[in-house]
Amino acid sequence: MADEIKRRLVHASGSGLVVLYLLADSLELGLTWGRFQLLVGALALGALVLEFIRLRIGLDWALYDTLTREYEQDQLAGYGLYMISMAVVVLLFDSQIALPAMLMLSLGDPISGAVSDNTLRQVKSAKVLVTMFVVSALIAVPFLHEHPAAIVAAALGATLADGVKLQLGDYIVDDNLTIPIYAGVLAYLALEFVPV
Repeated sequence: MADEIKRRLVHASGSGLVVLYLLADSLELGLTWGRFQLLVGALALGALVLEFIRLRIGLDWALYDTLTREYEQDQLAGYGLYMISMAVVVLLFDSQIALPAMLMLSLGDPISGAVSDNTLRQVKSAKVLVTMFVVSALIAVPFLHEHPAAIVAAALGATLADGVKLQLGDYIVDDNLTIPIYAGVLAYLALEFVPV
């Protein structure tokens, strides 16, 4: 249980990237959206390099024992997928969509995990689905307040990614990869095609 709490705290720490971007102007950091895209892309590349070293060369830090699950020992770990998905939304969408999508992963996912009973199901319980939807919608409001349909769409995307297990053959796709992408794509579609 202690390791789960540590994983959730590390998960939530990804919100620091969003906070950094939001405070960049007031702190006079010169962090434009373009520079933020480069930063997140570089962090994702760094995570992939660490994962390559861990999986191919055999990097065996004690930190990996605490922060990775048993099934991740021989495959790309959740933190690598986490950084890839954050980089994807930052590179594909503007800040209005990408930032809440990132927060839905960094905050929404650990909160929904906290209310989950941790049983393996194709579809998570109604309590988990509702929690993820409400948290995701609340996260989206400050960014998309002029577009209620986009708020609902983004929250729905995050909820589907978190709550419905996607399996490709024998591989179960980790929601660290899908939450921001589903949220970002559905928010984008709502902004493009649903009238305000």
